[in-house]
Amino acid sequence: MQIWAVANQKGGVGKTTTTLALGRALCLRNKRVLLIDLDPHASLTRAFGVDEFPPPRGVMELFAEPAVALHALACDSQLPGLQYVCAQPALATLERRSATAPGLGLALQKALQDPALAHDYVLMDCAPQLGLLMINALAAADRVIIPTQTEPLALHGLEGMVRTARMVEKSRNRPLPLSIVPTLHDKRTRAGTDSLHTMQKRHGALVWEDAVALDTKLSSTGLLTQPASSDAYPGRGLAAYRRVLDWILANEFASSGVLP
Repeated sequence: MQIWAVANQKGGVGKTTTTLALGRALCLRNKRVLLIDLDPHASLTRAFGVDEFPPPRGVMELFAEPAVALHALACDSQLPGLQYVCAQPALATLERRSATAPGLGLALQKALQDPALAHDYVLMDCAPQLGLLMINALAAADRVIIPTQTEPLALHGLEGMVRTARMVEKSRNRPLPLSIVPTLHDKRTRAGTDSLHTMQKRHGALVWEDAVALDTKLSSTGLLTQPASSDAYPGRGLAAYRRVLDWILANEFASSGVLP
């Protein structure tokens, strides 16, 4: 089972869209996928049509005492092979609890050791803040995927996210590969083109060689949760994410020598 954290300390860069698009693409390759919503705003959860009230069972139960098993919180989606775990607004209170319960920092890592899980991939949609939930995700992840909008302010968020990932990598004593995915790219603007070039120059092979173009069709993330008999989807955005997935899987094969 491969565990990917989709994370960036800046909001509005396409984390939820990236999580859904990659999860969908993996399912269409006959992989069993679990998506975990770690953002109290619960955008991924809403994409699956889950009502905000009453709050559903979900990630908060992984931090309970005793914790609920992760497999028991997984909900089936309309896409065969794709399950998800809901986020709740109460996740925002975990930071206060962590001051008196230091073990919360590894709660997600422990949850992912659930022997009843039968997934090939787990993708975690992280909140855009450096805090308990993001540290949990990075501690548990086999790879960090960093969606980054191609505009100047987003470059600052990228640098902070890379520093955070490297810090966690040192503390856990095992590699934490990074995959930087340029998103929301508008090649018609000078700012977009310059930001993409800057990203590629600073981070080299960690950056996907192309960019996910700005695609208004992908803004309706609920469409990404609907059934499909093939990888066909209106718009150019999802086609780009299929190529992103090819790139990530090729990197995994290059580093491990094992076909994904």
